Order: sequence, then C-alpha cells, then structure tokens
Amino acid sequence: MLASTERTTFRQRPQRGSYDPRLIAAILDEALSCTVSFVDEGRPVSIPTTHWRMGDRVLFHGGQGSRLGKAMAAGAELCVTATLVDGLVLARSAFHHSMNYRSVVLFGQAEEITDPAEKEAAFVALIEKLIPGRYSQVRPPTQKELAATRLLALAIAEGSAKVRSGPPVDDEEDMSWPVWAGVVPVTVVKGEPIADGTGSGAS
Repeated sequence: MLASTERTTFRQRPQRGSYDPRLIAAILDEALSCTVSFVDEGRPVSIPTTHWRMGDRVLFHGGQGSRLGKAMAAGAELCVTATLVDGLVLARSAFHHSMNYRSVVLFGQAEEITDPAEKEAAFVALIEKLIPGRYSQVRPPTQKELAATRLLALAIAEGSAKVRSGPPVDDEEDMSWPVWAGVVPVTVVKGEPIADGTGSGAS
C-alpha cells in the first residue's frame, strides 16, 4: 500500500478511496490520457497528455522546449490525474445524480529520462499500450527524434485511487417518484479503422 500523506488523505467519502498500488496501476493502464497540472511562473497550468506506465513510474513526453518540460527541469511539483467513467448514475432526484468512475491522483516531481536506450524502450511501451504488436511494424524512432523528445517519469509513490460503483442512492421519500432510475453504462471502444487515404503501406 502507498502511504497516506497530507495531500492524499481522503476527506470526502473516504470509503471510496484506496492506496492499493495494483488498483492505481490498473486505472493508469486502462486510461488513454491524463492531466498534468503544475504552477508555472506563479500561475496554474493543466496539460492533457498521453501517459503510460512502466513498473512503478508513469511516463509522459513532449518537445524539448515545451512548457511542461521546462517546468520539470526547474523542479516543479506535479499533480497528475486520470479518470475512467464507467456509468451515468440516474437518480430519482436531480441532487443524487452521479457517475460511476475510477480515478487516480498522483503527486511528486518528475525526472527526465535521457539515456537513449531507456528512451527507446519507453516508446516501445507507449506504442504497445496504444495498439499491442504495432511497434514491430513501424519505423523505430531515429536518434534525432529521440533527442528532440523530452521524456519524463513520475514515481508512483504519493497518490491514491477513488472508485464509485453501483446504483443511485435515493432518499426514501423519493422512491415513489415516477421516473426511471439506474445506471447507464459508459465504455470506450475502438471503432472500425479508417485508412489515411494515401494507398501506401500494408492493408
């Protein structure tokens, strides 16, 4: 279990919270994107980005001149969040409508990965997360491309997960209200692939 800290202590509905690193890893692995937040020159900044996990670290990347990369080089503290929406919870009252979700919040300072071999291994992991088996089919990154990319890793050391599941919780006096109540499941699925239209490459 991850240790609870002042920043990760649950204050609202603590029964939904967890410090289980396996749950945190599973949510990070399923989520396709995260939001990285930090303070830059005294102002809050939030950047949505692709992420992926390697062991006990979560990785994200950008250009060498990106605001995020510069902030990390200056030692900025990060807050990284990822959320999966599993259902719309429709109650009998407007007040009790909710969502079923799984979410992760992480805190800490990211480290830059500079070793070319480690960077290439990280990009293998990224492509394999998006489409398993694809990395072996595409052109690998060149040394120039690796050098132009800033790769950052945040240790999964200070953080937590929070999960809501199940039906709506209505007040007793609302149970006879004449409206449907329950959960509308929400899932993310890959659709039918759309070719780029150039006619080149494998079909």
